[in-house]
Amino acid sequence: MLGKLIFLFLNENRISGQVPQQIGNLKNLKLLDLSRNELTGQIPHTIWNLTQLTTLNLFYNILTGSIPPEIGNLTALQTLDISINELSGELPHTLSQLESLQTFILSTNHFSSMIPKTFGRNMSLISVSFSDNNFSGWLPPGLCNNFLLEYFTADGNNFTGSLPECLKNCSRLTRVGVQGNKLTGDISSALGVHPNLDYINLGRNQFSGELSQNWWDYKELTNFRMDGNRISGGLPAQIRRLKNLKVLTLSSNKLTGSIPAELSYLTSMSRLNLSGNRLDGDIPSGLGKLTDLEVLDLSNNLLTGNIPTEVGHSARLAVLNLSNNILSGEIPSELGNLTSLQIYLDISHNALSGTIPRDLGNLILLEALDLSHNALSGQIPPTLSQMLSLLSVDVSYNNLTGPIPAGPAFRKSGSRPFLGNPGLCGDAEGLPSCNPINPGERSTEHPKNTKRHKNLVIPIVVPIAGLLVIIIFVVGTMIFLRTTKGSREEFVSTKRSKSFESLAWEREGKFTFNDIVKGTDNFNEMYCIGKGEFGIIYKAMLQTGQVVAVKQLNVSNLSDILEISHRSFLNEIQILTDVRHKNIVKLYGFYSKKGCIYLVYDFVERGSLGKVLHKDAEGRLLDWATRIKIIQGVANAIAYLHHDCSPSIVHQDISIDNVMLDERNTARLSGFGKASLLNSDSSNGIVATGSYGYKAPELAYAMKVIEKCDVYSFGVVVLEVIMGRHPGELVSSISSSEYQDQKLKDILDQRLQAPTDQLAEEVVFVVRLALACTRTDPESRPTMFVIAHELSTHIQAFLPEPLDAITMKKLTNF
Repeated sequence: MLGKLIFLFLNENRISGQVPQQIGNLKNLKLLDLSRNELTGQIPHTIWNLTQLTTLNLFYNILTGSIPPEIGNLTALQTLDISINELSGELPHTLSQLESLQTFILSTNHFSSMIPKTFGRNMSLISVSFSDNNFSGWLPPGLCNNFLLEYFTADGNNFTGSLPECLKNCSRLTRVGVQGNKLTGDISSALGVHPNLDYINLGRNQFSGELSQNWWDYKELTNFRMDGNRISGGLPAQIRRLKNLKVLTLSSNKLTGSIPAELSYLTSMSRLNLSGNRLDGDIPSGLGKLTDLEVLDLSNNLLTGNIPTEVGHSARLAVLNLSNNILSGEIPSELGNLTSLQIYLDISHNALSGTIPRDLGNLILLEALDLSHNALSGQIPPTLSQMLSLLSVDVSYNNLTGPIPAGPAFRKSGSRPFLGNPGLCGDAEGLPSCNPINPGERSTEHPKNTKRHKNLVIPIVVPIAGLLVIIIFVVGTMIFLRTTKGSREEFVSTKRSKSFESLAWEREGKFTFNDIVKGTDNFNEMYCIGKGEFGIIYKAMLQTGQVVAVKQLNVSNLSDILEISHRSFLNEIQILTDVRHKNIVKLYGFYSKKGCIYLVYDFVERGSLGKVLHKDAEGRLLDWATRIKIIQGVANAIAYLHHDCSPSIVHQDISIDNVMLDERNTARLSGFGKASLLNSDSSNGIVATGSYGYKAPELAYAMKVIEKCDVYSFGVVVLEVIMGRHPGELVSSISSSEYQDQKLKDILDQRLQAPTDQLAEEVVFVVRLALACTRTDPESRPTMFVIAHELSTHIQAFLPEPLDAITMKKLTNF
């Protein structure tokens, strides 16, 4: 009986032990998926006798051993994913016999030596990843011989030599990542014309040459990273053509010349890092036009002139680093307008003069301030005591005099931050006391109504390995609202065309809509696993054995969604099906038929975080470390949607029930039924939505949805994860005396023992982060980029007193 089995799909079942040798008896097997389990030992040699296999997924296990030459027997194989295991050894030369291979993923293992030169020569490769191994030698020259390659990553290895010549002709490329190798060669001629290229990372190699003129024609490019190489020459004015660019990182190279004023045309830019070069001249004032900019790092160059006052217009800046240049003049008071500055402001090691602007006291979110090694004079303004989030300050080696402010960062930092300023005095170790006859000079008491606006820091890894997509639910339905019957029928026929189906399914889904109809017995009620505001969710078991979730949206129930043009809708679908992140549930595709829209996405067996957390037995298994990990995953997912997608995507329905857990308790964001693209054409007309108990308060009176609405919802979810229950009135009433006097230990999930040591510090930080996210004023909430950035850094110890003594007031007012 089993000898006739064609599909065996056992992924996400917590299966442990070794893969049995008897699996080789399934001679007719075409698909074998054992991914996301806890399998150990070597891959049984009998698998290499399953010559009918087209798909072999073994990723996310603990498999050891090597890949034997017998893999060459699998000549029908199209997909091989053995990533995230403990596999090692060399790749066999017989890989070249897999001429049908399209997807080859073996990232995050311990493979070593050289990749066979024949690899790819006669294949139809579309997606290839060698990332995070110990490979050496040259990249295989035949990677793109058939010109089909779209996705190629090889980061985190020891590859040498130049990029394969064939990459120049891969016009379908959308992503190239080879950072962290030892690659060399003249980069100016390494790539060709790639009209679909969205992401390129060549950082931390040994490339030389100048920036290629071809690159300014990559109109779809959003991420351009080439830090840590030996690139010379200048930045040309043609860079203005990259209208969609969001991230430009060219730090630690040998670039010369001035910073082009044309950068001001890149209005989507969120991160600009040109540090560690030999750039000279003035800082262009036009950088102040980049209103979405969150990181600006021009440090360690030869820049001269004044700091432009226009920099103070970049209202979203979280990081500003202009240190180690030759900047002169006064610190512009307009920097005090950068109230989103949080991670650090560093303008040290320049030739700045004059006094420190009192307006810097407005930076109540700032955690690190470095003004050292300049020629600043006068007193440190007492308004800096208002910077209640400040953890680190350095004003050493200036000509400052008078008392230091009374803020904790000044009083508790010792004498080192004040060295080289013999005129300073005050209540800090190593400083002389100020003259008691002039107490008025020390008017640095905290204003009575000052509130603490401190954001947290907790650790989390933000790995970029990429491949997992999703999100879309109502963007896929928006086109159908308030449209006429005729236009609706026209659109349905468009989506039924072969080209549109190919758009929805071609990348990942090895199935058709007809397969889904069969897998649900024509959407029989027995396959229904949930019903919601926007439709019904089905669990579909495909003939391949793969399980997917299908959300059926009834157009007649969606009259509150605004009409969008057909062309705009198709463009947005393309964008959303390209979204990939490990903490986001994967979207396979989209289809419409008979007035219904079907969205097909990955089925996550364990279900929602809410279901697990609120069950007594299962909730107890989510210890503090696991809960911190879950919070980190959700933060990474939202930050990716807001800051790494182009255009940005606002989820609009972040809630405990829209966070799914896989078998390893990895958070995966779902529930995109209300998601919307946020761009200049559509953001002003988005209908405000959200789940009760998680919706930002401003949505009660404002219909415009912004990213900060998701931030608020994230904060509520964080509190719910820590408390084990919905925070209820805690969020809205935190300023009342009843809640301010409440002990933190009393709001923690009482099913778990109170955290201690490092975990206690992390929990305190997480609660403070949640309280910052749920501030009533949207502008005072941190961005998800800032949250994810801080979560990816080493956690800073913050446990000012025993956990039992910490009140909610201390968390909101410190």
